[in-house]
Amino acid sequence: MVSKATAVTDVILALALLALLFPSQEDKGCWGLNVAPGDLEKSPRSDPDPWEALHRHKRSWVWNQFFVLEEYTGNEPLYVGKLHSDVDKGDGKVKYVLTGEGATSIFTIDENTGDIHATKRLDREAQAYYTLQAQAVDRFTNVPVEPRSEFVVKVQDINDNEPKFVDGPYLAGVPEMSPLGTMVVQVAATDADDPTYGNSARVVYSVIHGQPYFSVEPKTGVIRTALPNMDRETRDQYVLVIQAKDMVGQMGGLSGTTSVTVMLTDVNDNPPRFTHKSYQYTVLESLPVQSVVARIKAADADIGSNAEMDYRIVDGDGPGLFNITTDENTQEGIIILLKPLDFETKSGFSLKIEATNRNIDSNFLSLGPFSDTAFVKVTVEDVNEPPIFSTPLSRMVVSEDAKVGTSIGRLSAHDPDNINGAIRYSIDRNTDLERFFNVDASSGIISTAKVLDREANSVHNLTILAMESQDPSQIGKGIALITVLDINDNAPVFAIDYETLLCENAIPGQVIQTISAVDRDEPPSGHRFFFSLAAPIAGNLNFTLRDNKDNTASILTKRGGFKRREQPVYRLPVLILDSGNPALSSTNTLSVRVCECDSDGVALSCGAVAYTATGLSTGALLAILGCIITLLVMVLLIVTMRRRRKEPLILDEERDIRENIVRYDDEGGGEEDTEAFDMVTLRNLNIIRDPNVRRDVTPDTPTFFHYPSASRPPYKSLPDNVRMKPCVQKTLKVSDFRL
Repeated sequence: MVSKATAVTDVILALALLALLFPSQEDKGCWGLNVAPGDLEKSPRSDPDPWEALHRHKRSWVWNQFFVLEEYTGNEPLYVGKLHSDVDKGDGKVKYVLTGEGATSIFTIDENTGDIHATKRLDREAQAYYTLQAQAVDRFTNVPVEPRSEFVVKVQDINDNEPKFVDGPYLAGVPEMSPLGTMVVQVAATDADDPTYGNSARVVYSVIHGQPYFSVEPKTGVIRTALPNMDRETRDQYVLVIQAKDMVGQMGGLSGTTSVTVMLTDVNDNPPRFTHKSYQYTVLESLPVQSVVARIKAADADIGSNAEMDYRIVDGDGPGLFNITTDENTQEGIIILLKPLDFETKSGFSLKIEATNRNIDSNFLSLGPFSDTAFVKVTVEDVNEPPIFSTPLSRMVVSEDAKVGTSIGRLSAHDPDNINGAIRYSIDRNTDLERFFNVDASSGIISTAKVLDREANSVHNLTILAMESQDPSQIGKGIALITVLDINDNAPVFAIDYETLLCENAIPGQVIQTISAVDRDEPPSGHRFFFSLAAPIAGNLNFTLRDNKDNTASILTKRGGFKRREQPVYRLPVLILDSGNPALSSTNTLSVRVCECDSDGVALSCGAVAYTATGLSTGALLAILGCIITLLVMVLLIVTMRRRRKEPLILDEERDIRENIVRYDDEGGGEEDTEAFDMVTLRNLNIIRDPNVRRDVTPDTPTFFHYPSASRPPYKSLPDNVRMKPCVQKTLKVSDFRL
């Protein structure tokens, strides 16, 4: 690879050669310049080939365009050109002034000679041209001697930018097994150099790494397959390195690279294949229905939808016993049990399984067939099973009037593992909470344990348990559905509680009520009821009953002129008889109330008529009321006076004696000290005073005062005062001890 410095040097040498071939000339106009020869009359975007200039006629230079080479690396400022005015006589009176883009910062001018130099390296890719203004002025007065003129300095391009892949690195895909020359992806590189000048921006592409699998078109950058039938299952990824080189790929051009990752996408070019031709599985005979028996998978080197497959059972014994489906996540064939297994009936099964690709590509049928088969053997292992009832559901009937202990039917179960194994039966009491039935533990015979009532429960659903005698944990279940047959044990009664109203203006033969009946029994041929009035009133003169022969009856009046004042209510006993065998009957009472009705027969008031008391004047009523008030006032006064009476707070003679004792609270004075005690009371312990006398207050006179015989309170003698005598004696002893 040639460096930028080398490329710049080559351009400078070429320009020097052109300068030797075409000596500079001065324009005869007002302004003049000296630059390297070239066709400066053309647009900056149409630079001529320097070799074509050798065959052109010389013509006058156009002063208003300069050229400067980019990326100049010399130590001295780069000479751009020279400005000259006809006014300038060389006496130093004219001064040249430069303004515009880059003036003084990039471009400088010698104010005496008009020589223009570039003081910095220029980059065409940053700025392709500069617009400047030149003017000649009087050195002393700064007055312009020539009008201001504008010119352009164009930066000439050199090959200093390598091609770049803006969109790289690339990721692409192509189907496996693609034919030779299949397009994969197109890459593109850009070069910042001037595409209109030379070959600096003309790029060609090549494959540096990735052959012989892929190739690239040099001019377009289109990558294609270079080998046919590349297999993804062998290798699914390739990394290419693509180079873009300018100068049409010639020596000295600059280059750039990018990577292209090519993924081979899958096609269905591989059929499914079982890794074995025969598979063996073992299951227990107790395996529940819809359980997984086995999983089997055919290998397919493809991926995604190309590896999807369907399984089916194409042959085997036990039809309808197994099914196979596809697990969409793993693409396994799942064998599922559809019916219960029985080791005693069949202990092994053989199935032929076929796996087929779901999405077959017609372009690769020659690689098929896209299916495969394998055999699956299923061995059933024996387990200890619970007893099995010969009939899972047994239907039985029993009459409602069956006596306790009546046999209804028999259930039978057997041990599938041991035909001669003993079985014991019982009833699941959760299905017979009231214990209407029993089952014989050995024979399985079901019998009644209580009197049955069909009207309470017409059907009994019993669960019968059968367990092995040797292994009670093995329990089988059977169902006994017992229907209770009806007997005629319920008499008919009124369907509802009737409220019958009879208008006083009713006429003879008028229907006042239609009645019906219900019966809790259910005879097979349906109900048939017979109605009549009970014997005691069958011949009454007020009402009659007519049986309508449709399980209803009508109550009719025999006469008119009913009066509430005479009899407000009539009670009719109605006899209802059913058609059972034996027939049952009941007497129901129908109450008929007499009512006052309007002309339309609507009842206004019913029942007994209230009588108004007569014969008392208003004055008499007021006198009675005054007496009652007077009596109430007297009662209130009596009550008030009784509340104001003072009653004794304590009436117990024991409390009275204790008070006298407690009041003795000073030093004892010996036997002569009689001030603190009522000596009469202490010496007569076997008598009590009249309870009506208050003893809970301190007397106003000393206790030894001799009461007159007329005013002394009476006493009552006691047989023996056992309770108070010891207490008083103990108190006396304490007093003596203190003395």
